[in-house]
Amino acid sequence: MDLTSTSTGPTPTQAWQRLREGNARFVADAMEHPSQSADRRAAVAGQQHPWAVILGCSDSRAAAEIIFDQGLGDLFVVRTAGHVLDSSVIGSVEYGVDILGAPLVVVLGHDRCGAVTAAADALLTGRMPSGFVRTVVDRVIPSLLTHAELRPEAPEAAATEDRSGRRLTLPDDDTLRRNHVRATVQMLRDYSSVLADGVAAGRCAVVGVEYALADGTAHLVDHLGELGDPADR
Repeated sequence: MDLTSTSTGPTPTQAWQRLREGNARFVADAMEHPSQSADRRAAVAGQQHPWAVILGCSDSRAAAEIIFDQGLGDLFVVRTAGHVLDSSVIGSVEYGVDILGAPLVVVLGHDRCGAVTAAADALLTGRMPSGFVRTVVDRVIPSLLTHAELRPEAPEAAATEDRSGRRLTLPDDDTLRRNHVRATVQMLRDYSSVLADGVAAGRCAVVGVEYALADGTAHLVDHLGELGDPADR
C-alpha cells in the first residue's frame, strides 16, 4: 500500500452521492462496471486513493464493489462477520481515512444477517456458539440490548427468563439490525479520535447503511457529519 495521499478527492457529500448513484445503477441492472479495465489496473498498481471506506459484513451476498457499482482503487473495504469492531478493524478504517484520505466511511449492514441472528438467539436461549464464532456474537450482543426489556410477562414476544422470573424481550429483527448498524457508527466515533476529529472538522462523514439482499437497495440508517440536502439522502 502507498503510504501517502496527494490527490484532491471528493467531499463527503460527493462521495456519498457517488455511492448512491452506483447503487441505483445496480438496482436497475444498469451497472457500468467502472474502474475495471486493464488501463485502470495499471494506473492504480503503484498507489491508491480510494474515496470511501466500507466497513461491511463478510456475508458472501454483500460485496460492496458490486452493490455500489465501483471498481479497482475506488473503495477501501474492511469486512468482518456482523461488521464487528476490534482494534485492528478500527485501525484499518483509520488507515483508509487518515493515510489514504478517504472522506467517507460507510458501515454496511444487511438484512438476514447471521451474526445478528446468532447474537439474538444467544440472548434469548443462553446458548453460545462454539469456537471463535463466540467472539463475533459477544461483540454484537451489546448493540442488541439497546432496546431490550425485562418484563414480568411478554408472551407475544421472543423472550427468555432471568433469575428473577422476568423475561427478556427483544425488538423485531429489522430494529435489531438497524440498532447494530447505528451502534457501530457511534462506536467508530467514540473509539477513534481520528474519525471523531475528521467528522468535527468536516473532513469526513460516517454513515450507516442497510442493504436489502433481495432488491439490492442500500438505505441510509444513520450518519455523522454533513451529507448535503436531507431530501437527497
